[in-house]
Amino acid sequence: MSTATVDSSVRWKHLYGVLSTPGPFSDEDWVPGPETITALESSKILVIGAGGLGCEILKNLALSGFKDIHVIDMDTIDISNLNRQFLFRQADIGKPKAEVAAAFVEKRVKGVKITPYVGKIQDKDEDYYMQFKIVVCGLDSIEARRWINSTLIGMVDPEDPESLKPLIDGGTEGFKGQARVILPTLSSCIECQLDMHAPRPAVPLCTIATIPRQPQHCIEWAHQIAWQEHRKDEPFDSDNMDHTSWIYQQALERAKKFHIHGVTFQMTQGVVKNIIPAIASTNAVIAAATTSEALKIVTSCNPYLENYMMYAGEEGVYTYTFEAEKKPDCPVCGNLARTLSVDPDSTLEAFIESLGERAEAQLKKPSMRTEEKTLYQRFPPQLEEQTRSNLKLKLRDLIEDGQEIAVSDPAYIIDFRFRLVFNK
Repeated sequence: MSTATVDSSVRWKHLYGVLSTPGPFSDEDWVPGPETITALESSKILVIGAGGLGCEILKNLALSGFKDIHVIDMDTIDISNLNRQFLFRQADIGKPKAEVAAAFVEKRVKGVKITPYVGKIQDKDEDYYMQFKIVVCGLDSIEARRWINSTLIGMVDPEDPESLKPLIDGGTEGFKGQARVILPTLSSCIECQLDMHAPRPAVPLCTIATIPRQPQHCIEWAHQIAWQEHRKDEPFDSDNMDHTSWIYQQALERAKKFHIHGVTFQMTQGVVKNIIPAIASTNAVIAAATTSEALKIVTSCNPYLENYMMYAGEEGVYTYTFEAEKKPDCPVCGNLARTLSVDPDSTLEAFIESLGERAEAQLKKPSMRTEEKTLYQRFPPQLEEQTRSNLKLKLRDLIEDGQEIAVSDPAYIIDFRFRLVFNK
């Protein structure tokens, strides 16, 4: 055992005991001892998100023997974070979450190196993600999950086993949570189970525009109507703090006009990003589960999750594990087009709007084409102008029953394939 390992044996002595002794669930071919410990300490692991769940994951990984950890987060610390994101203090408000979290854990857990990146996951290319052994997600955004999921799947080379990067995804909603292990191209992926993350019900536009009754209505008005009136040439980015601040100020003014109380910046973030407030205890449970899976995958000391764990903490502690189905018509990891049932007499514009609400699609700014022609293209402006007239046409006038279309969205790096079947 190396000198570094001996020096750190006090902190990790119980962990080293586990990794040096075969157990009842250990693989017969597993060789416990120094080689396994070295593999753990040398494995480079990426954590996406340094919020409530990400803070817990970073701390757990550092205390579980991982020595080379990287973390990505684009947000800065807000006062509302302090009640559950325990790596941050009052003096940290306004600072980048990734940098503060990395420095805090490095200070407390000697011998661990944490490299922060302040920015979006989309800023990095495949070469960046290829360097990691495992990617662990502690995200509050389904869009970001879908992006990293499709990226890791696209990186897989059948001739190179090292190109397969396991994705461990954790998520919480109030007292509920989930953890899952995704082996890109081999197991069920995030897109396979997209309908489990159905978008929230839409508020009627007439209510938003005329008589708002709740603070959320004022925020939706600022998001959907005021932005289009004042900044329609600028695409709204929910991760841009300046954009969110503008929405908040507009919503605040509208709330005052209708004597509605309760509009806050945190609520504004939740509405525009579809975020459900987190609970610290739930974050702790799910972070422990994701860290445990990372440890098992890297060291092979025990079988990892196959492949989905659900947690419900409303009335006690209850967990349920099952193997989620890998769907052949998954737009990302499958090889078949996903079937969508549509009304042939609805317009192309109505169908495009429905893609944002359908649980199996959830695409906000789609463009689409068939093999023969472009149906609608949002960018560049010249193409949008050329295809705009199709928006008012009926689907039956543009495509045939059962025809496949390719749908792209600027939020994702892949095309989604759908087979449109006309309602009879």
